[in-house]
Amino acid sequence: MRKYLNITPYFTCKTKNICIFGALKQIHRGNKMNQNNAGFMSSIPVVTRNLIIINFLVWIADTLLSNQFDMGRYLALHYFSSDYFMPHQIITYMFMHGSLGHVFFNMFAVYMFGRTLEMVWGPKRFLVYYMLTGIGAAALQLLITYIRIHSIEANMTSEAISMVHSEGLAVLMSGKNYIDSGMGTLNVLINTPMVGASGAVFGVLVAFGMLFPNVELMMLFFPVPIKAKWFVIGYGVMELVLGVWDGAGDNVAHFAHLGGLITGFLIVLYWKKKGKAHGHDFRQY
Repeated sequence: MRKYLNITPYFTCKTKNICIFGALKQIHRGNKMNQNNAGFMSSIPVVTRNLIIINFLVWIADTLLSNQFDMGRYLALHYFSSDYFMPHQIITYMFMHGSLGHVFFNMFAVYMFGRTLEMVWGPKRFLVYYMLTGIGAAALQLLITYIRIHSIEANMTSEAISMVHSEGLAVLMSGKNYIDSGMGTLNVLINTPMVGASGAVFGVLVAFGMLFPNVELMMLFFPVPIKAKWFVIGYGVMELVLGVWDGAGDNVAHFAHLGGLITGFLIVLYWKKKGKAHGHDFRQY
């Protein structure tokens, strides 16, 4: 399955407004949770907590039932022309993951950055934002896939195209692919489903960078502080380059990452302008 690039969990934050990594002091005065007395999970905001729980439960179920039931067939996002495509997959794909590391790193990012956004926005707005960025990620990835498919098919015979559409999935499921590069690439594009929450995670990252642009992040294995705004911009540029380059063997949906980032940017920009129009500080809106 095509899966997202995992967001590295190795961050620390350095700023006067940060009391612990990823949690801001007093940005949500109405929050009455007593983190000293409550358990770890109960100290996490409700939407963030449930997103983490659901994603891990889906991964566990997929792992345990893999020999009896193919959850990816129904929940992973397949291309429009695939016999397995169903509209609900535009939402369900973001709760599927390809490995423990895949789900862990994505949910770690949701925990570290998402809980701050939920404290700022409240659970309803954060959930709407998270889901919309995941849908935006899927939409851009499908659009880019559509463009690439039609570009490849323009240089293929109708017989070859028909062969890939009719038997390509069976070829991939047997662990093989076509020797012809055009047929092989077309087969992967049509019949490789997409899974992962990374599109929504990129949406969370861009929102954090826009709300707290000067918060300094530091990767433990690269101990140089970088402001959140530059980190998000740099990550976005990297994903654009990797998406256009599309190296051999790269099974990462880079344009889905960009889709989540762009969708998140537009939503936050709209909410920010709307908040200012009503005379509110955006962080409290």
